[in-house]
Amino acid sequence: MKITVSKDSLSEAVFNLLRVVGVKSTMPVLEGILLSAKEGNLTLTAYNLEMGMKKEIFCNCEKQGEIVIKARLLSDILRRMGGSQIEIETDEKLMCHIKSDDTVFDIMGMEASDFPELPTVNEGADISIESKVLCEMVKGTIFAVSQVEGSRPIYTGLNISVENGIIQFVAIDGYRLAIRKEKTSIEKNVNFVVSGKAISEVVKLAEESEDEIKIVIGKRLISFLIGEYVFIARLFDGEYVDYKKVLPENFKQSVKLNKSELVNSVERVSLLINDAFSTPLRFLLDEEEATLSCATSIGRAKETFKIDLNGTPFEIGLNSRYLLDALKACDDGNITFKFNGSSAAVTIMPEDESSEDFLYLIMPLRLK
Repeated sequence: MKITVSKDSLSEAVFNLLRVVGVKSTMPVLEGILLSAKEGNLTLTAYNLEMGMKKEIFCNCEKQGEIVIKARLLSDILRRMGGSQIEIETDEKLMCHIKSDDTVFDIMGMEASDFPELPTVNEGADISIESKVLCEMVKGTIFAVSQVEGSRPIYTGLNISVENGIIQFVAIDGYRLAIRKEKTSIEKNVNFVVSGKAISEVVKLAEESEDEIKIVIGKRLISFLIGEYVFIARLFDGEYVDYKKVLPENFKQSVKLNKSELVNSVERVSLLINDAFSTPLRFLLDEEEATLSCATSIGRAKETFKIDLNGTPFEIGLNSRYLLDALKACDDGNITFKFNGSSAAVTIMPEDESSEDFLYLIMPLRLK
């Protein structure tokens, strides 16, 4: 293989593909990026057996061929090289000659034949969504995706569905639930679960694109076309958690609060909390006044503000981090809190309760 390619184009592609390159893999070839050159086109592919990405860029191809190069090393080389063009030439012994201006690197590559083939989604339902909408909805739910597989690996996934002109994202980790909804022009009905890690990487690419994102949903795989990148990920098998069973129908107490003011109050009082799982943020709601407080080995903190509680006074303990995650995902302005006493989940929704744009549930912590 012998090619000449724009340094900026190659650097950008390698930087983005690094996100799905295997780290300390039992298959060393997965720690590399596959470069395939032919007819003026260079295809770069990264794949860690769970998700993969590829991009095609223009190159001047004097001799076609392919090779796998250690991704991190290639990225470091490109970042430190000067010049605007990169020349890459390989020989039959897998020696890779990388040159730009007066700088030359000779590094060992790996056999392209050892690199697993990136799967493709040839058949399935295809939908398109604006990159801005996708990013907003993922950011409004991804925090509630479980970080630990445990006995329910599907908790580490994000449930995405389209039905009757509404697109919905759902995440649940056993302690909290996040739901975002948005009207859509998508006419097809789909329902799938994709890993939180994969959709997070999709968002990083989508934030750099203003184009619509084309999604193809197969039986076991999903593909995202984001600008000039193709992103492939596996789908979870089986049914998602029946979260509707935990959604309360009736409430004993409710109160409307300003999101920004509450975020500031929670952040101030939580300064003394080292472990949000063992130290609850105490939330005492009286008819006309609410008090946030905590007591730790460091000290105590308390803050009081005016409210108009609908229902009987009570006190509840909450994980401060979970509460902040939900609050920061809410739209600005006033939001509605609904309760069923101190031992049931807190429900957070828009001020206009007829709106279903978002809904968050947080399980309480026991108060001593």
